[in-house]
Amino acid sequence: MDVLGGLTRYLSDVVDILIISYIIYRLLLLLRGTRAVQLLKGLTVVLAAWVFSSVFQLSTLQWLIENLFSVGVIVLFIIFQPELRRALEQLGRGGFFGRSRQMEDQLVTKMVGELIKAIGHLSKRRIGALIIIERETGLSDYVESGIRLEAALSAELLINIFLPNTPLHDGAVIVRKDRIMAAGCYLPLSENPFISKELGTRHRAGIGMSEVSDAISVIVSEETGSISLAIHGQLERGLSEEELLTRLYQELKPAERRANFWVRKGDPDG
Repeated sequence: MDVLGGLTRYLSDVVDILIISYIIYRLLLLLRGTRAVQLLKGLTVVLAAWVFSSVFQLSTLQWLIENLFSVGVIVLFIIFQPELRRALEQLGRGGFFGRSRQMEDQLVTKMVGELIKAIGHLSKRRIGALIIIERETGLSDYVESGIRLEAALSAELLINIFLPNTPLHDGAVIVRKDRIMAAGCYLPLSENPFISKELGTRHRAGIGMSEVSDAISVIVSEETGSISLAIHGQLERGLSEEELLTRLYQELKPAERRANFWVRKGDPDG
């Protein structure tokens, strides 16, 4: 019985460690590339200073850090509010411990083909554009902020929407599966202080939308024609049409997504 009891406790410890390890892994995936990473680095420095003050009996510094920790939990909840909200949202739609449902292959192929055709045309002519692709998180509130279309997704329609000096040129287009739901939509701007100052409102709106939902934001720069992609608050800049095609397939077909942990593509122009 003692052997059986010991084995049971051992198995319980192993399962416990595996579950906690997986939760930590999912949290790291959630935080990678966001400002939370920088804040965690700062927290590590504070913890190192506390250990240093304890070892060398620096009473004043130790008192200061310990008092800082007393309100630290509340401060962390305030600082990490966007990341916590996103984690709860992913948990609610089943995306924290597993991947959500996938679009049908035929639908994704048609959708991506029309998007690439339109974005390539807009990029070559340096016509600014912001296209939001809805996934699990509903974007009906943002659809209502624009002009409702509910039209079949086509490259020609997208190109016409973003032509300069047209009524729907400003704002974002929201795509739901194979439908253009609305154009001229207003989106929340990202408040991330680490975003490059050279990025304008269109890029900040695309990043902001990806921070508050699981939507994919595709941005075409009006100044350079550069193509960018924003997912989960992370911006990938300077993508070619081929790279964008690959990334859209990876994101819209979760099973094909690569295990790209901390590294994100980027370049200085945009």
